[in-house]
Parts: sequence; structure tokens; C-alpha cells
Amino acid sequence: MSESRERPTVLRITEVGEEILRRTCRTATGEDFGSERLARLIDDMFATMYVADGCGLAANQVDVDLRLFVYDCPDDDGVRHVGHVLNPVVEEQDPGRPLIEDVEGCLSVPGANTRLARPARAVVRGVDQHGEPVTIEGTGYFARCLQHETDHLNGGLYIDRLSARDRKRMMKQTADRREQVFAERAAKAAKTVG
Repeated sequence: MSESRERPTVLRITEVGEEILRRTCRTATGEDFGSERLARLIDDMFATMYVADGCGLAANQVDVDLRLFVYDCPDDDGVRHVGHVLNPVVEEQDPGRPLIEDVEGCLSVPGANTRLARPARAVVRGVDQHGEPVTIEGTGYFARCLQHETDHLNGGLYIDRLSARDRKRMMKQTADRREQVFAERAAKAAKTVG
């Protein structure tokens, strides 16, 4: 964050059922790149993600129609990866690729999580906030994060990959835990601002 900008703002996180989470997000264009508005959004998204204890956050999760996500996530070797990507595309993978099953949740499906199989490796190509090409490779949990956040920008949620029965169970978990999750986020946001 540049020193001339104000402190980041913690934004409201959209929830399952909101229409913006089901739309393919707008592709970032030349007018977006290098703008103060985009830099501010990235800072605000990181602040929001940290308050919510997330490892990734897509722009439509803060009610912004833009193909952008931020991340701060470890890989399977414990190496921490921090950054952002605009217009991400997950590289096609070999159908025989190894899958890894791990717990997955979502800040927009508060309080719910379940085991879900995803490819153990992911390569995402896109651009940074200045429009410069980036390639991000991830393994383990970081690969899961890259795929999960790109899914968001295509209008998908991790619960779409579950059976109807498991989706129903996730929605019950959310209903049961939602208020507690929001109270914890609000308390952490208050400490961050104070």
C-alpha cells in the first residue's frame, strides 16, 4: 500500500444467494490497469480477507464485478504465496491428473466447510494491476485456492461441486454458524480499525 493512500477499508462480503456470485465477472481492461481505484480495491480486498481469516478473496465476493482475486496462502511445502491476479485463467490439465482431497470452505458460505477433491497442482495465467502478464503455479492447498478463486470469477461456488445432499448440509452449517462468524469478523474488524 502506498503511504499516500488512506488505510484500507474492510468491505462487506457477499453471501451465497446473492446474484453477483453467479455471474461471470467483467474482464479488466486498459482503463483499469494502473489506476488508483484498482490499487485501492486490492488493498481493501486484502484487509477484508485478513479480517475474515481467508486465504483468498475474489472481487465479486466484495460486490465488485471484476475478474480479480487476491491471495495469501501456503502451498504443500509450507511456502507462503501472497499476491493478486486479474483476468485469471486456469490452465487445462491432463484428465489423468492426480487429485487431492482436503477441507474447503468459502468466505461467502460462512461457517461451512467440507472435504472436496481438486487437482493437486494448478497453473493460473493472468495479469497484475499494471496489466503485466503473470503466471502463478501452485501445489496442494495453494492450488486449491487458485482454482477456488478463479471459479468465483466464473460465477461458481465450491458447493456446486458437491452432491445435492452435501450442498444441503453446507447450507445448514451456514445457517447454524452464520451469526457467530459475522460476530467474530466484526470484532476483528473493530480491532483492526482501532
